[in-house]
Amino acid sequence: WIRIFKLLWAQALTLKNLNYSVPEEQGPGTVIGNIAKDARLASGERNRKSNFRVLENSAPHLLDVDPESGLLYTKQRIDRETLCRRNPKCQLSLEVFANDKEICMIKVEIQDINDNSPSFPSEQIDIDISENAAPGTRFPIASAHDADSGENGLKTYQITRDDYNIFSLDVKSRGDGTKFPELVVQRPLDREEQSHHTLVLTALDGGEHPRSGTVQINVKVIDSNDNSPLFDQPSYIVEIPENAPSGTVVIDLNATDPDEGTNGQVVYSFSGYAPDRIRELFSIDSKTGVIKVQGEIDYEESGIIEIDVQAKDLGPNPIPAHCKVTVKVIDKNDNWPSIGFVSVRQGAISESAPTGTVIALVRVTDKDSGRNGQLQCRVLGNVPFKLEENYDNFYTVITDRPLDREVQDEYNVTIVAKDNGIPPLNSTKSFTVKILDENDNAPRFTKPVYLLQVPENNIPGEYLGSVLAHDPDLGQNGTVSYSILPSHVGDVSIYTYVSVNPTNGAIYALRSFNYEQTKFFEFKVLAKDSGSPHLESNATVRVSVLDVNDNAPVIVLPLLQNDTAEIHVPRNVGVGYILTTVRAVDNDYGESGRLTYEITDGNEEHLFEMDSVTGEVRTVHPFWEEVTPVAELIIKVTDHGKPKLSAVSKLIIKAYTGSPPEGEPRINEEQRHWDMSLPLIITLSIVSIILLAAMITIAVKCKRENKEIRTYNCRIAEYSHPQLGKSKKKKINKNDIMLVQSEVEERDAMNVMNVVSSPSLATSPMYFDYQTRLPLSSPRSEVMYLKPTSNNLTVPQGHAGCHTSFTGPMTNTTETPVNRMSIIQVGNPIYIHLSCNPSVQYIASCSS
Repeated sequence: WIRIFKLLWAQALTLKNLNYSVPEEQGPGTVIGNIAKDARLASGERNRKSNFRVLENSAPHLLDVDPESGLLYTKQRIDRETLCRRNPKCQLSLEVFANDKEICMIKVEIQDINDNSPSFPSEQIDIDISENAAPGTRFPIASAHDADSGENGLKTYQITRDDYNIFSLDVKSRGDGTKFPELVVQRPLDREEQSHHTLVLTALDGGEHPRSGTVQINVKVIDSNDNSPLFDQPSYIVEIPENAPSGTVVIDLNATDPDEGTNGQVVYSFSGYAPDRIRELFSIDSKTGVIKVQGEIDYEESGIIEIDVQAKDLGPNPIPAHCKVTVKVIDKNDNWPSIGFVSVRQGAISESAPTGTVIALVRVTDKDSGRNGQLQCRVLGNVPFKLEENYDNFYTVITDRPLDREVQDEYNVTIVAKDNGIPPLNSTKSFTVKILDENDNAPRFTKPVYLLQVPENNIPGEYLGSVLAHDPDLGQNGTVSYSILPSHVGDVSIYTYVSVNPTNGAIYALRSFNYEQTKFFEFKVLAKDSGSPHLESNATVRVSVLDVNDNAPVIVLPLLQNDTAEIHVPRNVGVGYILTTVRAVDNDYGESGRLTYEITDGNEEHLFEMDSVTGEVRTVHPFWEEVTPVAELIIKVTDHGKPKLSAVSKLIIKAYTGSPPEGEPRINEEQRHWDMSLPLIITLSIVSIILLAAMITIAVKCKRENKEIRTYNCRIAEYSHPQLGKSKKKKINKNDIMLVQSEVEERDAMNVMNVVSSPSLATSPMYFDYQTRLPLSSPRSEVMYLKPTSNNLTVPQGHAGCHTSFTGPMTNTTETPVNRMSIIQVGNPIYIHLSCNPSVQYIASCSS
């Protein structure tokens, strides 16, 4: 405001003073004056309205100025007695900035009207007067009070019903302007003639139509001695600072009595009309008349203290003498603000308590007055509480924002009260608020999605990883348990895949995973606390199955017998002729399933070339058949896994003239059907009988060793064979025979027997877990292959195969095998896979 005032003052052209007056008790909307007219303000610019802004207003709730017309008016009824109390001059001030050019300093005097009557503190006054009281003896009487001031205030007193003119009334004024009456004895009293006198004291104010108040005075005439004590002065004025220490001398009074003996012995005391508060603040020595401080003098309680003292002798019927001691209290800012807790909430407050919840009721007081007693109160520190003022220095401590026990569970609330004195005084007082926990926090996972990895062929029960959820609540509200939400992987329940520890969130595998079957799956884990009601949240767990290079390539085209295929090529085919296309399959994925084809041996003359990607074998020499009519190429197919696995086969390239040999498919023609010659059928039958005999021998041997043979379904996996050549023989024993579970496909209601041979056995029992077949109608030949699940198997380099079919009754002219047996054999040791019924398959290993 000061800065605005200076800025406006600098822009103002003139300063004008206006004085108004308005009688009290006027209703709201009463126009006091027209500032624009009374100040003779120049009109504003053309087409610009006048404007008036109030810069300062000592009573904004009582007066205001219309911003456009400049009319000064009342906002509500003005009671001068309430506004100014006993101050004889009641004046309000305003500062108005008119038309942004001129400042008007306005004084409004509130005129008193005679709306209050004088009143006495009691209905009657009793006075005892000795009959020996000399004329002129005075008796002070309690004064009347009139709330009005000036001429309307208390003006004078009158006494009536004094039939014998024995008493008169003398009206005197105090230092503060108030008037008080004294009853004066005009004529000697005779108790025997009249012992009681009844008078009526009337107090009148000075209004145009005076108001009055009355009190009855009862005078009792008693006998007393002849002389009364006499003070040096009828009144005294002294000053004393507030809070003067006890024992401080206020005044030493002296009264004399010319009588002798007890009639002249003077004793001092407070007047009978002295209020009890005077007796609490001061003491008087009855013998010496010394008045001392004995209580706490407070300027804010009373700035002027009047002490009525009387002195009387000890004679019979004494007549006391009276004097008045006026004590002026000098104000000092010596009262500290006082903070008191009227009530404080018992026990802890819930963290879910709404904003505005009452914590405590506080009363803040300051015994000083004026500026020294103006208080500023607040709550110290950044706490979620504030003070809200109610009335009469009462404050409530309430919450001003939501509470959170997890952030802070206890607060020390300190209230600071400071006055505006110079220097200011301040006080503090504290109390503790404890926050009660509520279940308001749901468990929160550290991640929304957990990514777990597990290599395929893992062990059931293997630890995969953990999820973790935090709940900052206490006790049961913060105790977290974990569970898996129902879901399915395909058509299979997730509960058959993984489990979770309900206490620590550890996740375990319940099965062995196969990458070729399941590359990844996901599920949700629920975290729930134990509160009431409980809160929960969930997170997604994504499990990726890592591929392991556990499948070796298997050559499916051309058809191999003992890992060898003969390719008949016409002569003079020229350069770039496609002799054949080698194709292999690998059930692995990614780099482990990406295959590379190459010729490793037999192409020293560079007669042929092989596409490393497509597997096509082409001629690169126009007269290759003249260089070598029969070429033996060693073909190697390698995947890109770690470690690399490969398959090897031999291609015998023969040149012919004319039509291709009977029974051989034409080059580059899809081989949709293949027939077996009778010799080959006889050979395969003999081999089957030998293998069957080997299996019977193994079964008998196992029975002799009292080993229980259990029946399983076997899962047949693809298996690649080692490099061509001889390998070390190993004698069969019972540990080399493994019965494993398999998925058996029924095709056209046929029984299938598969025979797989290998030049060597693994050093430990071998488990097989997968089976793949290609239909006979496919351009790729049918291959039955096994896949070892152990990671310790030797990587085979190649194989040769022989296939035949046994033909039974046919339902049509199309050749459909009823029983099928696939044989792949190199070397002496062999593996046999026999399916004698659709649900049971066996695997055996023996030496030929």
